[in-house]
Amino acid sequence: MEKVRIDRFTFFSSITFVLIVCIPLILFPEKGSNVIDALFEYTTNNLGFLNIWTGLIAFLIAIWFSFSKYGNIVFGKENEKPEFSNFSWASMLFCAGIGAGVMYWGSIEWVYYYMSPPFAMEPESWKAVEFAATYGIFHWGPIGWALYSLPALPLAYCYYVRKEHVFKISETLRVIIGNRADGLLGKFVDVLFIFGAIGATATSLGLGTPMIAAGISKLTGIPVNLELKLIALIIVTLIFSISAYSGLKKGIQVLSNINVYLMFAILIFIFITGPTMFFIKMGTTSMGILVQNFFRMSTWMDPVMNSGFPESWTVFYWAWWIISAPLLGLFIARISKGRTVRGVIMGSIIYGTLGCALMFIVLGNLGLHLQITNKLNVVQILNESGAPTAIMSVLSTLKFNKIIICLFSVVAIVFTATTFDSVSYILASVTSKKILENQEPAKWNRLFWAFTLAFLPATLLIIEGPLSTIQTTSIITSIPVIFILIAMVISFVKMVDQDLC
Repeated sequence: MEKVRIDRFTFFSSITFVLIVCIPLILFPEKGSNVIDALFEYTTNNLGFLNIWTGLIAFLIAIWFSFSKYGNIVFGKENEKPEFSNFSWASMLFCAGIGAGVMYWGSIEWVYYYMSPPFAMEPESWKAVEFAATYGIFHWGPIGWALYSLPALPLAYCYYVRKEHVFKISETLRVIIGNRADGLLGKFVDVLFIFGAIGATATSLGLGTPMIAAGISKLTGIPVNLELKLIALIIVTLIFSISAYSGLKKGIQVLSNINVYLMFAILIFIFITGPTMFFIKMGTTSMGILVQNFFRMSTWMDPVMNSGFPESWTVFYWAWWIISAPLLGLFIARISKGRTVRGVIMGSIIYGTLGCALMFIVLGNLGLHLQITNKLNVVQILNESGAPTAIMSVLSTLKFNKIIICLFSVVAIVFTATTFDSVSYILASVTSKKILENQEPAKWNRLFWAFTLAFLPATLLIIEGPLSTIQTTSIITSIPVIFILIAMVISFVKMVDQDLC
């Protein structure tokens, strides 16, 4: 069998591009942060409407694909069984797609909406409480998962139906741009994708590491400092390096399955021992508010009050989902052999949304209940000590809190690790020339990207540079990625229509 070879141009160009952007930010963090923040503010305020439009249109197109003639297309041979079980597929999708971010925001996002609610509501009012419990589910719900599923369609179609064993974004655009897919235009698309993937992934590590460190601190009494954060980062890096080296079935699948079991165990325990009726009632209320206000929330840009709420939250979230979409599209495509277009889209939206909703309904409403019943001033703790400390303080109110905090920290570690090993696997695939269906990227290539993903956050931690700057830099690139996503959807339709003629 032919050995998997790297695409030298894409590999070295990606590294060079990342270094060109990141080294100045590392050497001059304050100036770099100011420039990036100014660009980000301009982008969100003046071009944020593109993100809003893209999110809603992507959701509507995904639903249309599911129930149109395209819905029954199988990624592989006709009547071929899926390569992975529904549970393993959903677990890998969920762990790769959201990482520890959903544990962080699922626990604490309500605070920001509670204190600065949308639609000119009175802060801390009953309306603010209900929308605080709902808006997080919206931001981590159907639109985001629709954005993830769409890029998977042309990628899986090229790979499993057309048997074009080149696992790159540029390859899916060949039907539109022709041989330029092999030229500078195609290379630029792939390099832009890799940079966005690294920046978007840094978000998970940027949120996960302090939260993991806070958990370790709560259990051991060690103060949260640079050394503890680096220890947390090293633990995560070792786990996902071993997993990435082990490959898709022996590493990523096993780790994802274990993590989902642990996550469900924690949620069930909190649901039973916590304010169960509050979870049920507020969860039901949130679902009702979301259904009633879905299109209002999807299109609200606050042109009269200009509160900044849509730009700070919905525009930012949609930008993050958009920049992550090609990355997760590649991963979803890789694990979806034997599945239909409808199965990929509806599975992504349903499994992804339900998984995230459970985190907000249980973890988020636990803190919200403590706040409104005056049992714990979560808002004050967050303002004075930060979100990671607030999250651990909420968990400390539970029975067997030491065990729960320990398990919570373990799940956060494994969530972060599964996200990173999935990303390193995909980056190794994109920087390879050809990968047959029964092949995987070279182990050294997977390990290289695993350590590269950890190097930048570690450097910024040591020099106390703002990791958020790297995240924001990648978010700015969401605007060109919108046009890449549009081209990928058009390519999918053109490829299918050509093959059906």
